[in-house]
Amino acid sequence: MKRTLTIAALALFTSCYAVAQTQTEQYMPGITSEGAIYSLPKTAVRIAVQVEKTTFTPGDFAPYAERFLRLTGVGMEPTTTYRIVSVKQSAIGVSDSTKYYAIRFNNKTAAINVARADDGVLLALNAEPRYQSVPEVFKPWPKPAAVNPRKYMNQEILAAGSTAKMAQLTAQEIYDIRSSRSELVKGQADFMPQDGEQMKLMLSQLDQQDRALTSLFSGTTVSDTTETVLTIITDSAMHRKPLFRFSKHFGLVEADDLSGTPYYISVENLTKLPPVNEKGGKKKKAAYGLYYNVAGRMRSTIYDANKIADEAEFPAGQFGYVELLSAELFNKHYGTRLWLNPISGDIDKLEAEQPK
Repeated sequence: MKRTLTIAALALFTSCYAVAQTQTEQYMPGITSEGAIYSLPKTAVRIAVQVEKTTFTPGDFAPYAERFLRLTGVGMEPTTTYRIVSVKQSAIGVSDSTKYYAIRFNNKTAAINVARADDGVLLALNAEPRYQSVPEVFKPWPKPAAVNPRKYMNQEILAAGSTAKMAQLTAQEIYDIRSSRSELVKGQADFMPQDGEQMKLMLSQLDQQDRALTSLFSGTTVSDTTETVLTIITDSAMHRKPLFRFSKHFGLVEADDLSGTPYYISVENLTKLPPVNEKGGKKKKAAYGLYYNVAGRMRSTIYDANKIADEAEFPAGQFGYVELLSAELFNKHYGTRLWLNPISGDIDKLEAEQPK
């Protein structure tokens, strides 16, 4: 969400210019009493980890699965297991608390439209901010409705005096259902459907009954996927920082929980040139204008002990340096429009009409 504020910038008089200009300065609490305060962003890494949980519940007739249905290897105990489906990284912008600046009010200059995000990050001047792509919200697949297999038991099964007898009669019912399905497919059933749609409906119903009753022997398996989002913000490179641990029995656990396998994150600063504002020499006089980031680049790698789970490169405002856009571009003689990148703080686009 953005906020737009219309201000008149304070007149700045210097020995070089006699025209009113926008004064943009580094914000100091208690000094700038009126004006538009904005910040530049730093780049954070958003990590989305999708984990699938699989729950197995043994069937009521599991001990008789091999005897009556020739099913082998049927589980007799309930189990819950987890597996990582995906690990994906994306870049997001967050306000950099070390890069706050102020545009102060003055009624003598032309109005300026300042568009900021909710956290104060500058998005645009004299223009509507561009569409900001946001990470897609995770939506789990809808679960199919659970089927109670007992509703497909006939009266003879339900009246059986023991579990073993119920299992035997249920197995016989399953074989009868499969026989009926085979006769339908071969066109040998006593009551054949009148058209293709009716045939599909009858086969679907027989398949549903077969699966429901067979689950009393083989058990049921239900899978569900969830997403956990982690955010990493760093001002410097880091190596093998613990991110989380993963256990096939407990899923995603805390980084200090020894029940799981550790996953790490490393962030490399890929910026080759040194920031210009960190070069030695005499201190420059205060300048006025609009501050923006010249972003560097970073590489983020997530891995466990054996392999890389995901690797990505992003622009990074905190690995670059800050530059100053001349205040002259924002006086009343120019029709300047500016768009900043909400993730890196770089200039996305600058339009300035030359004075006539």
